[in-house]
Amino acid sequence: MKLSVIVPAFNEEKTVAQILKKLAKIQAVSEIIVVDDGSTDNTWQAIQQLKLKKIKAYQKLNGGKGSAVRYGLTKVTGDHVMIQDADLEYDPEDIPVLVEAAKKDRIEVVYGSRFLGAHSNLLFWHRAGNFFLNFLLNLLYNTTLSDMETCYKLMPTELMKSLELKADKFDLEPEITCKILKKDINIFEVPITYVGRSFEEGKKITWKDGVSALITIVRLKFV
Repeated sequence: MKLSVIVPAFNEEKTVAQILKKLAKIQAVSEIIVVDDGSTDNTWQAIQQLKLKKIKAYQKLNGGKGSAVRYGLTKVTGDHVMIQDADLEYDPEDIPVLVEAAKKDRIEVVYGSRFLGAHSNLLFWHRAGNFFLNFLLNLLYNTTLSDMETCYKLMPTELMKSLELKADKFDLEPEITCKILKKDINIFEVPITYVGRSFEEGKKITWKDGVSALITIVRLKFV
């Protein structure tokens, strides 16, 4: 397996270098596509200072996480792909667990679930929102996922490209999941560790993104 990891980054000057260094150390990762989504801080400078062979860096105008991932997908050369946020909430050391699962027969898509593994205390309304969105998704799509919104989604590159993703912002996560489920592909979940951050530390997702996710789940069910 040649695994490409897309890293969308927006104003993550404090963490982007650290996360990219951790990713580069993971033997299972063959290629890192980092996309600076129009940062207004020193994120791009921090990326450029890294001299790591696995990294291919690109800069674009700000459009949101979804737009950065879609752009990164056009640059991927690996046969499998996944996404890594540029903060430190997800630990790249969990990636080999997803890779090993993906190598098994009859498993095409692997999600790393924050709620099956060890995790720090979560913001109450974020956890409540995640619970509701997962419940709605499971109800409408007849599945039993525990973490539809997880960043860690590993799948064949051709599959992700075939989804013809349209989302520009955080609604990318439910769009990916819903379109996979509509293809009658089962999603295999493995536990991962998760250390969430506060808004003061740079967390960007808000209740408005939750509403957008809800709309995406319902809309894609009936189109």
